[in-house]
Amino acid sequence: MAISFRVTSRSTDTNARTGVLTTPRGDIETPVFMPVGTQATVKTMTPEEVAGLGFGIILSNTYHLHLRPGEDVVREAGGLHAFMNWPGAVLTDSGGFQVFSLATLRKIEEDGVRFQSHLDGRPLFLSPEKSIAIQEALGADIIMAFDECIPYPAEYDYALRSTERTLRWAQRCLKAKTRPDQALFGIVQGGTFPELWVRTARRLVEMGFPGYGIGGLSVGEPKPVMWEMLEAAVSELPEDKPRYLMGVGEPVDLVEGVARGVDMFDCVHPTRIARHGAIFTRRGVVTVRNARYARDFSPLDPDCDCYACKNYTRAYVRHLLKANEVLGLRLTTWHNLAFLARLMADVRRAVREDRFEEFRREFVREYTSGGAA
Repeated sequence: MAISFRVTSRSTDTNARTGVLTTPRGDIETPVFMPVGTQATVKTMTPEEVAGLGFGIILSNTYHLHLRPGEDVVREAGGLHAFMNWPGAVLTDSGGFQVFSLATLRKIEEDGVRFQSHLDGRPLFLSPEKSIAIQEALGADIIMAFDECIPYPAEYDYALRSTERTLRWAQRCLKAKTRPDQALFGIVQGGTFPELWVRTARRLVEMGFPGYGIGGLSVGEPKPVMWEMLEAAVSELPEDKPRYLMGVGEPVDLVEGVARGVDMFDCVHPTRIARHGAIFTRRGVVTVRNARYARDFSPLDPDCDCYACKNYTRAYVRHLLKANEVLGLRLTTWHNLAFLARLMADVRRAVREDRFEEFRREFVREYTSGGAA
């Protein structure tokens, strides 16, 4: 098998668990956050720096890499790992999120999705078979089935038609897959209807995927709805397979997702807000671009021992950001990734020591207290 997964410990008062995801590029302890390298790069960071923070897996994107540089270029380079000099594992999204995010530039058909390129307007067609072919050429360790990320809000009839089509596409992806060294995950969808999440999850489990993505959440729905849908999906997924909540990267959401049995997460949010001058702290988000930090010579985050925080002040980083210096973006990104790497390590430790519920309550209380300065 391309991957294997085993649960190593469980929380007695939540659905939180730890595990080990074994890939051709090494073992990954879960729960894990995966930094997003959409264009085969985690923005502003070198692969060596990302690995040095403790990350063993990152995500890249099928749609964007198909447009540039093209999967043939990546294949000729020896695959994504060689192309970007990344020593760890790689997961590629299928392009399904772009069906949601580029809604004004696409048309969904039974065979696939017709896009108008957001770069130059040229036509682009993605089908389940095409998505798998691109991902096989890119050479990721884990690849994703092609699906539609259902928008919010969506009526029941729309969500029903979409999930049925996503199931048909998942079956086509299984048939199209040829590389035994790649693991193909199915993706559960359901809009805001628990019965659709349950039905879609059951059907995908019957198809026998080695792991399952949970998509279409954190797209605008209220948090209580998000957690209700997640719980409906997870209730039907196998205990011995990894569960991947796609597109979620807020610190509190990571902790809440773990409480509901999620093993893997990814999101552009941590690096995106970093490029806008915002950093994570245990007491919430601090926007260091703000004028109040112009003469603040304390560390970027006084509670953090990452490279950025040990060596640079808020005043200096604010100056870099205001001057549009790349180093400012690098330092805020460095910190946010280091923060999440440490958070997930703390989460795993709390689960192993069976004190996760206590950890969860304290973390959420502190993070949402409004005490960030």
